Amino acid sequence: MTLCTGRMFTGTQPLALELGLDAPVACVDGSHVAHARTGTALACAGLTAEAIALFCEVLRRHDAAPFALSDELLFHDDDGHAHLDYMRLWSRRTTVVRDMLVSDAWHRGRSVPAMLALGTEERIRAAAEALGGRAQSLLQTIVFESQSEYDDGTRPWAVLVRAAGIDKGTGIEWLARHYGISLDEVITVGDWLNDVPMLERAGLSFAMAQAPEDVKRAADVVLDSDHETGGAIAEVARRAGLL
Repeated sequence: MTLCTGRMFTGTQPLALELGLDAPVACVDGSHVAHARTGTALACAGLTAEAIALFCEVLRRHDAAPFALSDELLFHDDDGHAHLDYMRLWSRRTTVVRDMLVSDAWHRGRSVPAMLALGTEERIRAAAEALGGRAQSLLQTIVFESQSEYDDGTRPWAVLVRAAGIDKGTGIEWLARHYGISLDEVITVGDWLNDVPMLERAGLSFAMAQAPEDVKRAADVVLDSDHETGGAIAEVARRAGLL
């Protein structure tokens, strides 16, 4: 068993160690593969400098709070403070960068597997549309309602960008090659939109009961278990004939 997650390695390692994993884990939606125990980087697909510059340019015009996932650090500017409780799901190691959308000094010489921005739904969708028209060969985008909250109780929306062609599907492909097995032998379970490529490529896939409909349609089986009741892995093991 191993993990393929949207979190950064620093947000993944504690759970991996709790599970007793001494194996590679795929983080940042397959963009960064590292050894669970040692933290040794085994594969990394970062955004190009051109892609980062384009994303920053679009955010300057659409007034959204930027975040960057790089070298196990979560970079943000002053606008990001309001969302740190939510963003620490990715990594608890954060650092503030002034003029993040203008200067490239913060990422020069670093690998940046992903960037994300939070703002109103209108601004985020406009930013994603602007990116879609110019950057398909450089990056891919995912738009979703976040779990962060504004002071008035409303939730900001998010746009997440990664290198083109990299997702959880390519993440499990890397893991399958590492273990010398085919994708038909891989069993996956997921509950969110970034899980869809992984669910579609695995030989047998399961969606959590609370997953959005698009995720359920991508899976072979929808579980009875959800994030509140727990027991999903045990249910997967039973249904897959492993118990």
